[in-house]
Amino acid sequence: MRLEPIANPTLARTLGFPLIALTLTVLIGSSLAMLAGANPFATLGLILKGAAGSRFAILETLNRATPLIFTGLAVAVAFRAKLWNIGAEAQLYAGAVMAVLLGTGALGWPSGLLLPAMAGAAMLAGALVLLGPAILKVRFGVDEVVTTLLFNFVVLLFVSMLLEGPLKDPMGMGWPQSSRLIPEARLPRIIDGLRLHWGFGLAILSALVVWVIQSRTTLGYEMRAVGQNRQAAEFAGIPVGRVILKTALLSGGLAALAGFSEVAGLKGNLTLDISPGFGYTGIIVAMLALLNPVGVVVSAIFVAGVFVGADSMSRAAGVPTYIANIMLATALLTMVLAIALTRFNVRRG
Repeated sequence: MRLEPIANPTLARTLGFPLIALTLTVLIGSSLAMLAGANPFATLGLILKGAAGSRFAILETLNRATPLIFTGLAVAVAFRAKLWNIGAEAQLYAGAVMAVLLGTGALGWPSGLLLPAMAGAAMLAGALVLLGPAILKVRFGVDEVVTTLLFNFVVLLFVSMLLEGPLKDPMGMGWPQSSRLIPEARLPRIIDGLRLHWGFGLAILSALVVWVIQSRTTLGYEMRAVGQNRQAAEFAGIPVGRVILKTALLSGGLAALAGFSEVAGLKGNLTLDISPGFGYTGIIVAMLALLNPVGVVVSAIFVAGVFVGADSMSRAAGVPTYIANIMLATALLTMVLAIALTRFNVRRG
């Protein structure tokens, strides 16, 4: 069997295979719900109701989508240039640490100055975390999949040390958590009384900025060129190493904004479980969006809706929430296959 590229895929082919992939995902999720002893149609209805059945549900879904947009953008930017950033989780925690360092009283600035300073410091920290593996890749050819993945554990252990030492809240009754941010360091709520905060607005703005960079700037062209054919890009005079380093700085900074928004917008302090795997889920978000920054927003809301709806469904129907994880994994695998079948014909030969 061999794959034969398709020069101009038809609209039916472009839309048909992804729709088949989503249908298979729904069927597999329904089958698992049935095996768990629940009505599959009622289960799907509970997921939809839990994710978008009320104003509270919609806002909660958008709230859950906020860090996924940041990590999805980080992965999409890096993967576009074939920089395999598997370390968005480490960059997220680096951003969260900087938000705590500046937001617990170190700077007595008003919100209009303090919040941008916290966001900028968080982006710098996340960028530096990814810059190390990027330099190792450019200078010594070290596989960044390994280095970025290992950085997740290194940074998480470092954060654990901080929460048991210098950053530990003296009023936390022994729990490993940081002191709470001062009021000036908190992102305001979009709607009073509900959890959705302006970190979501920052995520939407970040997606638009990334789209402009990728589609309207020289850097975006260079990133696409390096990702499509590194040797051809070098032959054309594009500084491949420099492009990869710039991509790493942008990608790491975007992932760190997820940590900043979770601390400043939602949690108010830093704990070791501030991320239930947002960095890894960002890979699914980016792949479902085909690495498109605008598509990342839609994909993140979809993934967040599955998680929020699954939580509600689990409480109402007594079905394990792990079904949501299986559905997302199935969606990723089937979507990758659908994308391949959209762009290639399978020939016997």
